[in-house]
Amino acid sequence: MLIVFFIILLLTFYLLAKIVDDYFVDSLDKIASDLKMSSDAAGATLMAIGSSAPELFVALFAVFRPGDHAAIGVGNIVGSALFNILAIIGAAAVIKKALIAWQSVIRDLVFYAISVSLLIFLFNSEKVELIDAVLLLGIYFIYVIVVIYWRRMFNYVDPNEVKQEVEQEKEKPKFLKTITHPIDFVIDKFFPDPKRYYATFFISIFIIAALSWVLVESAINIARILDISEAIIAVTILAAGTSVPDLLSSIGVSKQGRGGMAISNAIGSNIFDILIGLGLPFLLIILINGAPIEIHVANLNTTAWFLLSSIVLMFILFIINKWVVGKKMGWFLILLYLAYIVWAIMNVN
Repeated sequence: MLIVFFIILLLTFYLLAKIVDDYFVDSLDKIASDLKMSSDAAGATLMAIGSSAPELFVALFAVFRPGDHAAIGVGNIVGSALFNILAIIGAAAVIKKALIAWQSVIRDLVFYAISVSLLIFLFNSEKVELIDAVLLLGIYFIYVIVVIYWRRMFNYVDPNEVKQEVEQEKEKPKFLKTITHPIDFVIDKFFPDPKRYYATFFISIFIIAALSWVLVESAINIARILDISEAIIAVTILAAGTSVPDLLSSIGVSKQGRGGMAISNAIGSNIFDILIGLGLPFLLIILINGAPIEIHVANLNTTAWFLLSSIVLMFILFIINKWVVGKKMGWFLILLYLAYIVWAIMNVN
């Protein structure tokens, strides 16, 4: 039975990656154009939703599922944040040396550190009040405003920014094509003409939500069979699985010589994950129940502190390397993430 649940997880990860990359993000991009949003505003709002939708829905289902399973949603987001800042940035740097725009990275690291600090406070209190949920959402609202006006204040040019991007078809290896072709064929039938992007948007939301429910149920069953904490499954397997699409796209961007963009996106998406990915589910469940929500995630406290330490370390390394990220730093970050995984496995209970 355990093997069945792992196969379900792998299939779900693939379906999420395909739907988010091939349909959801494209529809959001077109909607942003319709709304005449600036690239900064679209990046901090609609595109952030696109890259973080699986984490958000996993958190929603985990928090609302009867039986105190909030640790799955929280663990998935904390684990994804750690994967993004260590594994994704590390991989992008290993592929190709990158120059990053320090102005935007400093902004995002500060908001990121504030978000994680608030998360640690909530972990220690083991309770989320209405004011806490509102604060999480409020900080993200402030972040969006800051993002919109930041470039005007500093008048900088991102060294990795390009005016025109040429979309390239991602060619899969033949053996993978053979396996995924039947799945792709079925999924493609669910979506209308690409020009009907509002319909594509809503269909994507529905399917992503359904797949996220499958992830939550699979994680609960795997934890039950292995007799280990649900949080450990969420912070390792679920976190890596929902972040693999971001890893692959970051590697692709780095190969094009735009690694700095991949690094900036990896940091920025984590802010959405923590503030909206947790703030929104917490707010909804508190309003529905009319009472604070208790979160028993003591085994995630160390992970949250490790995440905060990683942010501080990242800032120091950026300064030492004069905002240039190379292979040595990349391998160091990857090894740091692997060390965390080893620690998590050794402390499963």
